[in-house]
Amino acid sequence: MLLSFALTLALAASALADPLRRMTCGSVPTVDEVATMEKHFMENKVESSLSLKESEAALRVIKVYFHVVAQDITPAGGNIPDTQIKNQIQALNRAYTSAGITWVLAGIDRTVNADWYINAGHGTPQQTTKQTAMKRTLHKGGPGDLNVYSVGRIPSGTAGLTTLGYATFPVMYKSNPLDDGVVILSTTLPGGSAAGHNLGHTLTHETGHWLGLYHTFQGGCAEPGDSIADTPPEGKEAFGCPEKRDTCLGGGLDPIHNYMDYTDDACKTGFTFGQINRIKQQLTTYRGLV
Repeated sequence: MLLSFALTLALAASALADPLRRMTCGSVPTVDEVATMEKHFMENKVESSLSLKESEAALRVIKVYFHVVAQDITPAGGNIPDTQIKNQIQALNRAYTSAGITWVLAGIDRTVNADWYINAGHGTPQQTTKQTAMKRTLHKGGPGDLNVYSVGRIPSGTAGLTTLGYATFPVMYKSNPLDDGVVILSTTLPGGSAAGHNLGHTLTHETGHWLGLYHTFQGGCAEPGDSIADTPPEGKEAFGCPEKRDTCLGGGLDPIHNYMDYTDDACKTGFTFGQINRIKQQLTTYRGLV
């Protein structure tokens, strides 16, 4: 008991000492926004023409356009090398193997723009304006292609918290195609400097949103939670890797190893069957991929 208590204190102290370990995501829809998205999904869901067996065996190939936005031409200024980007794609492929998705790097472009690198975001009107300019200039492909933008800072608006990334949801594509995609910190790629979050799973997490998944702690312990039946309810986000945490009575241990929680990259190991099924349904309905 004393050892467990001491370990808990150590983990908490470690998280507070390193702000990047208090990883947050900018894709946090409200209860009303989730209800609206779910209503649209239920009313417009397109069923796959494949049988269950065929769907499980199907390979979905998704092109990735990687946009490196840098402050200058140095790696320290965000001009990350091709090797890191290729390692990131490998990490993404390992994470989504069970979902039958293969990510193919379709292109890398590089833009030196210190303003976008530091100030593009989706918070204040000024940040959104800069993000809009960045995306409209660089975006490529259609609804079934993933656009990734790496930047140096994502304004969180909350002291002590660092936003590592954010994404659009599939249902948003039709109303604003050029906004579609994922924005992440360049330091979160494999080998980056974001302590605890430099194995590439920030992109795994944000791509989960791009594929239609919510956080595992969406809605806390209340129904419908993250709208997935086989992810245990979770009262709040988890940081670090708090084994055997249980924030919702009767629902099982918190899914801290799920890619859609806030835990460290090394703590994350996979998706549930229900999440994979939802990904396939969202791809068919909104991104034209059977």
